[in-house]
Amino acid sequence: MTVSAEVQITDLTINDHACLTFGEPEELLDLTAAYVRDGLSGGLRVVWLCEEPQGAAAELSRRGIAVRSATADGRMDVVASQDGLLSGQAFSVDHAMGWLSSQIELTSREGYSGLRVALDMGWALRPVHGVEQLPAFEEKIATVLSDSSVSVLCQYDRERFDPVTLASVSPFHTRAVAAATYYDDPLLRICRQYAPPGIRMAGQIDRAAEDALALALSEAIRTDGPLTINMAELSFIDLSCTRTIIDVARSLAPARTVVLRCNPAIVPRFVLLGAQGIPGISLVTAHER
Repeated sequence: MTVSAEVQITDLTINDHACLTFGEPEELLDLTAAYVRDGLSGGLRVVWLCEEPQGAAAELSRRGIAVRSATADGRMDVVASQDGLLSGQAFSVDHAMGWLSSQIELTSREGYSGLRVALDMGWALRPVHGVEQLPAFEEKIATVLSDSSVSVLCQYDRERFDPVTLASVSPFHTRAVAAATYYDDPLLRICRQYAPPGIRMAGQIDRAAEDALALALSEAIRTDGPLTINMAELSFIDLSCTRTIIDVARSLAPARTVVLRCNPAIVPRFVLLGAQGIPGISLVTAHER
């Protein structure tokens, strides 16, 4: 069975200008958390420009990022689009590049070895004057990043941006980022989860995808530390696949914990097969933190 992946988020390095196209909020949050986590652990300053900073910061915290301490000491900022790239309801390349240049200068002045910037481009879906300059902005970023210690991750919702817009910005990126994907059809998606490490599933899963599930789990358990199986967006799982997950969790060393994060609709399957009574397994419904 082939695992589909372009460049993974953990492969990014200095002066990369990467394009992440995501299909659901969980995918965006997972990959961004990994990008932020790896930047902070590498001693870099990190900035995420997004639509809802307060909610984004909370989601990063849930994924294991020490947001409060990182923002308090200036290593990280979570900034609203309105306070970064935009001037009121208008966008211009000069204003946006001014903001990016100020972040680069601040990073250098504070003595950091480099900067990671994540840009959620959702603002470009709003009625913003000057949005037609978006390709020119991406081209300008590419020019600035050459021979620098700065990387930028541009984030586009592939379900909401039209193909023409995506095609217009693609040539200016050096890398296309995607999660390692084990199964993807209209009913089910299984992919690697990066923060916290594990796998993530969305849709409905039954015996037909059991081999893909087994492969995803076998690769996930090769990592160290706690394992998370994120099923927040999984609306159905049959007993066979439920048993496969429980058997893998049971096979791990007793000191290694496994979090089963479930859509409430599928929790009874795991309760039926006794997951709550197995040492090291935590059964968590998706709305819990």
